Amino acid sequence: MRFIIISGRSGSGKSVCLNILEDFGFYCISNLPLGLLTSLPEQLENAHPEVAISIDARNLEGNSPRYEEIIAELDKKNIRHETIFLDADDKKLLERFSETRRKHPLSNKKTSLQEALRNEQKLLLPIAAQAELRIDTSKLSVSALRDTLRTRVAPEKESLSLLFQSFAYKSGVPRDSDYIFDVRCLPNPYWEPHLRKMTGQEQPIIDFLEAQPPVKLLLTDMIKFLENWIPQHKLNERNYLTVSIGCTGGQHRSVYITEKLYAHFAKTNPLAQLRHLELPTVMGQPVTL
Repeated sequence: MRFIIISGRSGSGKSVCLNILEDFGFYCISNLPLGLLTSLPEQLENAHPEVAISIDARNLEGNSPRYEEIIAELDKKNIRHETIFLDADDKKLLERFSETRRKHPLSNKKTSLQEALRNEQKLLLPIAAQAELRIDTSKLSVSALRDTLRTRVAPEKESLSLLFQSFAYKSGVPRDSDYIFDVRCLPNPYWEPHLRKMTGQEQPIIDFLEAQPPVKLLLTDMIKFLENWIPQHKLNERNYLTVSIGCTGGQHRSVYITEKLYAHFAKTNPLAQLRHLELPTVMGQPVTL
């Protein structure tokens, strides 16, 4: 049996994630009480080989410190489980609540939406700490989230799911990063007026960066580092690894380096994935509540 636990703050996309997994053939249950978590897999094992459930803050108050014990119990019963934790930055979550006009489950006459989001984050800390996969949905469309889950949680997965993503430091470091590489030390095409409006996927930017010796040196060092340490994550039975590469605006240097890393590791890892957080191809509409 495969048992996936989904959690995260309200508005981060848990319901969307559960709907996507249902489309993939999982038997899905929303907002399962925490006390039923250890008994459910045994009850469904024969009828449903792939199960996904979501847990939110509504039934965690007073119970969340027990999550580690529940996970230990699942391990003791040899139940194959994974925890996926979704989140987004506070600004994006506030926007989503404003768009849908839904009430946060922890807000009331004495608790504002911002306070409810902070309280919820504290309640969910034990689950976030146990998560094998963290997904920041701040800039993901529903289709991008679907692609992420298809690649990273597909039942036929046989090896480490490896994501390379570029980002902009001005927008903040992605929450789902395992390794973070800062490439702001490299020569910046932005200061060349004829290159400013291009991206690291376009040939003039590629030519500019490949003519800079520090670029080749840094790329070589990054590849060597990852070639040494990715196998260690596999030996440690990690299922997911996210490598984030950042520059100031997320348009030029980080995009180029991310493309190069993806091209190199995709040759040996069929589940390698590529994402550029600041390019239009992954923007689109926000994940809805």
